[in-house]
Parts: sequence; C-alpha cells; structure tokens
Amino acid sequence: MAFKSVMELLNFAEEQNKPLWRVVLEEDLREGNMEEKDSLRQMQKMWRAMCKADEGYCASERSSSGLVGGDGGKMQTAVQKNQTVCGAFMGSVIARALKMGECNACMKRIVAAPTAGSCGVIPAVLITYQEHFGASEEEMIYALYVSAGFGQVIASRASIAGAQGGCQAEVGSASAMAGAALVVLRKGTPEMAAHAFSMALKNLLGLVCDPVAGLVEVPCVKRNVIGAVNALASADMALAGVESRIPPDEVVDAMRAVGDSMPLSLKETGLGGLAATPTGKQIACRLKNNI
Repeated sequence: MAFKSVMELLNFAEEQNKPLWRVVLEEDLREGNMEEKDSLRQMQKMWRAMCKADEGYCASERSSSGLVGGDGGKMQTAVQKNQTVCGAFMGSVIARALKMGECNACMKRIVAAPTAGSCGVIPAVLITYQEHFGASEEEMIYALYVSAGFGQVIASRASIAGAQGGCQAEVGSASAMAGAALVVLRKGTPEMAAHAFSMALKNLLGLVCDPVAGLVEVPCVKRNVIGAVNALASADMALAGVESRIPPDEVVDAMRAVGDSMPLSLKETGLGGLAATPTGKQIACRLKNNI
C-alpha cells in the first residue's frame, strides 16, 4: 500500500468519492498486482483466523514459562456472571484481548495485527463488535482494510516494531488501527476515523517495550487490554464529534520522534522498565536457571 499519510488517504477517498476500505483495497490490488477476489479472499482468511484463534482458546493452557495463561478465562467467567464494572460489551473486549495474547504466548496460531505482541487488540474489538451488534462478515473484512490502511501509514512514517519504537509502535498502533476501523463500522466519516486514530495513538504515546525475561508475556498480554479499551474510547469520542487537536500525521511523526529518543533498555531488550524490577529480574533468573 502506497499511502504515506493519513491525509493522502482521506483526500484520495474524497476525490474518488469512495469509502476508505475501497480505496485501501484498490491500492492493495495495484501494489500486489492481483485481482479483487484474491485480495478479498486473503483478508477473509485473516478475519477467520482471528475468529478461530478466539474460539480455540483454552483456559487451562499455560505458556512454557508459566507466566501466562488462564486470565482470559477468568475474565470471561466474570462477564458471564455479570460481575464486571464495565458491563458485558467492554468486559468481553477485555476477555478477548487477554485470550488472544495468551494464545500467542502459548505458541498457538494468531494473526499479527500488526504484530504478534499486539495481536489481541484488533480481534478483541472487532469480534466483540460483531457479536454484540450483528455486523456481517463482509463488514468486518471492510473494517480490516481500513485498519490496514491506517497501519500502513504508521509503518511507512514511523514503525510498528517494539524493538524500534517501543510498545507504542505495537499496542499503540494496533489501538489506533482498531479505533479507525470501529468508527467506519459505526458509519462515521473518514475524518472521524482519522480523529479516532489520532486520539488512540496519542493516548499511548511513549509506551515502552519492557518484556520481563525478554518474553512477549509480561506485561505484553495485559497491554493488549489497554489498547483495546483505548480504541473503544477513542472511537466513541470521535463519533460524538470530539476531535484531535494534533493532526494524525503529526501524531505519527511524534511517535517516531519519541521512539527514536527512547533508550535501548526500553525497546524490547528486557533490560529496563518492568523487566528491571527486582521481581522482573528474579523471574528472568529463575527461567534462565531452569533452561
């Protein structure tokens, strides 16, 4: 996808009088030199893989380190028993974000969206939306094209890798992508989608990547939750008419600048942040000695 800025994407959609998903799809066709049915089939496979990963979650499974597993099941039980403060919809989003992150840590098949470390955000938001609001599979596939288009802008202007930009580049990007997709699902305007994208990314600006023992488990799995919930809040604000005072492309550029200024200890090295706490070090030592 050739879009290097959100404004370019929005302007092209306006000039062509086409929805955002269609613009992103057609750019994908040009870049990949493929037929529309092939691109749609590929995106459908991704959507169904997300759904299958969600369905295949097993609360009894644990990661090889023993640090991750079962929390998604606990949250799902709390939702079913009507014990959550947030209610059924948001509670289900939280549960799904945990479940998908745990599936990744347990080496099960997931969809990197945009990365494995942030794989729980977009599925948690979109699958729960479909479940509660009855959207069609076709609508969900279109939403994925929107998220992909916005994600490509981040990838081209900044980064989606924690090793380069910190967790803001992974969970932050996923949250912004999910927020934009959710606005489109709710029939919001392209401008509203851009505002949701901007606000979601701004809210997680500076989020560091500090995996305990160098594993994509702690705090990664639970950060998927904050990314998903942040996407919901940002989408609702945008749909209500709340706007980001900083334009989306400037937010992405700021994210890149923040990532560039982060010390290496906070960029997936497992040397700083939570990984450097006494407990974090104890876990790393224990796991190293067990190998």
